[in-house]
Amino acid sequence: MIKRFMFPLLFLVLAYFVLSYESAKEIIAGIAIFLVGMFFMEDGFKLFSGGFLEKILEKFTNSMPKAILNGFLITSVVQSSSLTSVILISFLGASLIALESAIYVLLGSSLGSSTTAWLISLFGLKIKISHYAMPILAFGIFFRFSKIAKYKGFGNILLGLGFIFLGISYMVVGFEELKQSVDLSVYSNDSLSTMIIFFAIGTIMTFIVQSSSASIAITLVALSSGQILYLNAIALVLGGKIGSTATTILGSLSSNANGKRLALAQFILNLIAVFFGTIFLFPVIDFIEFISLKLQISSDTVKLAIFVTIFNLSAVILLIPFLSKLVAKLKRLFIPKIKSWSKLEFLDAQSLESSKSILVGLEKENKILYSKFLKASKYQIELLEIGFKHKKLEDKKSQRVLKLIKVYKEKIKTLHDEILEYLVYANKNIDENEIKSIEKQKQNTQNINKVLKSLKSLYKTILEDYEDKSSSIKDEYKAIRNIIDIVLKELENLQNITTLDDIDKILKLKTLHKKILSFDSLRNQRADELLKMSKESIKDISKLLKTSSFATLICHDMVKLANEVLIENSLFIEVEDDEDEN
Repeated sequence: MIKRFMFPLLFLVLAYFVLSYESAKEIIAGIAIFLVGMFFMEDGFKLFSGGFLEKILEKFTNSMPKAILNGFLITSVVQSSSLTSVILISFLGASLIALESAIYVLLGSSLGSSTTAWLISLFGLKIKISHYAMPILAFGIFFRFSKIAKYKGFGNILLGLGFIFLGISYMVVGFEELKQSVDLSVYSNDSLSTMIIFFAIGTIMTFIVQSSSASIAITLVALSSGQILYLNAIALVLGGKIGSTATTILGSLSSNANGKRLALAQFILNLIAVFFGTIFLFPVIDFIEFISLKLQISSDTVKLAIFVTIFNLSAVILLIPFLSKLVAKLKRLFIPKIKSWSKLEFLDAQSLESSKSILVGLEKENKILYSKFLKASKYQIELLEIGFKHKKLEDKKSQRVLKLIKVYKEKIKTLHDEILEYLVYANKNIDENEIKSIEKQKQNTQNINKVLKSLKSLYKTILEDYEDKSSSIKDEYKAIRNIIDIVLKELENLQNITTLDDIDKILKLKTLHKKILSFDSLRNQRADELLKMSKESIKDISKLLKTSSFATLICHDMVKLANEVLIENSLFIEVEDDEDEN
């Protein structure tokens, strides 16, 4: 409801300023161009890095110093803490990064956002950057039309940089013109009421433009033009910190539990920064003045950049000692009271930000699907045993098993369908390097469902053939059932024992593969013996052999599924191949 009325209201306010003040056109156009530049920069780094940023976050965040340093460097380079946050949320959704590590990166990202203030105060306001914007835009357009993703990404980065330069230039000109018609400095003073007003303006401004970098740029340009005082600029920065928090919280509403926890951690971080900046405002200002005198700094914009750095750094230093307790508290939050089994746990809208997140999330969803498949197969085996004992399917145990089979079949079908639907939607976000791996996982999803259908068909065939047969034939069908039961128990143990590494799992699967072959050979020998003894008809023996071969094939398929789902980056070597080599 709020969003429905906010957009028209903001549009009317914007239209009023554009129509009322000629200089406002320059300022608003500058803000718009700056935001377009930020968009191109973010998109460009995604394409140009080719997943490099994701790889850095995945591999170099295993300790607090590394995570903070990488958060600082990435945000400093891409000039977007929001891009870092989006990647972090997608990684948390796919469990590629722990919540503690994500918060450490967030701390570094908060420090990295200070570089925006330094770049603008040192270069953006002292050099006529509009002269550099045009050639940068020209080269950006040239690379932008390349069919190679990296070149296209590099073109977007240049376009983003050019638009940011151009936007700052327009804002500088706009504030200078505005000063001629409306001198805002008349309304600027260091009273408490004025500071509160500027704090509120900073909050609203950052929330509207959806970028703390753009908010800092506007503040620095207004300060350099003399439209606001140094203290008012500090109030705008403090308010902007709260405004950026509101943006993060809104962005996390559609994310999973860890995404919400990360947003809350950022909210706490920003609150600490604002609290420190407010409580120790004048001591910090005196300290900055002392440094400025020693280093002969006279520019208020550079002093503001120092303030931004100090109050971001203070929040990080104050939060680090309490991080372990904070993480423990956060993990107890946002836990759903009722968890729907059919909902995807590791694939959501946030996972779309990274091909790696999609792949890892898909692998984890397939493990869940495989676990449900094993349970459904176990209940099918139990129902088959009930059928062998000639128990009526109306008794309580039979009804319970039938209900469980139905539940798990529905679970598997729902999860199977949701995974495939998600992949159709995610197809356009998948990087070329991950296509083969994701296709392989997609095949695993489909194969799990196919094997379950095959098992259902096998059990139906066995029960049909079991009726009105001699005890010898019935024993053979029971033996087939026992083989499947052994295979399922072995696969369940393989899944549940967490201490096994991939080599151990491969060896166990190869051993199970040999067992299946030996069981199949034994079944064939038993069928031949029954045929030679003329105890059974050729028709019954033929049906038995056909069913036995079908069961063996399904057991092999289950072993292959276990290899694909439970073992990472491994190849299962068929036992026949080993025998041929020997």
